[in-house]
Amino acid sequence: MEDLLADREPARAAAQGETSRPMAGSKSARMEFMAFDDLTAVKDDMVAFIAGHGLRRMNAFVPEDVPTVLFEEHDVDGWKDFVEHAKAAGAPFLTMSEVLLEPEDVSTLIKQVRDQSFPDSGGEVEEAQDLMQHVGKVGYLQLGFAQGGVIFLYETATEWYDLFQELMDSVSELGHLLLDDRDDE
Repeated sequence: MEDLLADREPARAAAQGETSRPMAGSKSARMEFMAFDDLTAVKDDMVAFIAGHGLRRMNAFVPEDVPTVLFEEHDVDGWKDFVEHAKAAGAPFLTMSEVLLEPEDVSTLIKQVRDQSFPDSGGEVEEAQDLMQHVGKVGYLQLGFAQGGVIFLYETATEWYDLFQELMDSVSELGHLLLDDRDDE
């Protein structure tokens, strides 16, 4: 089956300051994948494993405002258990989302960090610039399936992706504070 296209690109949405963004919620999964700098090989394994279990895959991101249950697993291959749970639950398909870091995402972040009035912004600018070495890499993966009105999710992220999200959150939070201060005047 051809994969359905996702309506939104999570990294681009995050770079534009949207608050609903992918964050690896399961610390255990994130910690196991910290050794990975690029999740492309893991994604390829997931695609093959899902197809091998006779399940369909739909490219879609499940945002934070949807009721979810996060799958927690301590094994680096815990995502395989998640896929097997989806099959056992009778899920007709799994959702899958990935975030590939684009040059525009990092450029936008660097510009926003520089434009904001960060106290001691030198460290943040340097961290943002260091993210350029990860352009073209997959930093976040999300699998999901629906059962009983709830979406079950498996998420994992690289360490650099978590840093990217932290910097985006910092820029977004500071921007909201500056706007609120201007509104009060």
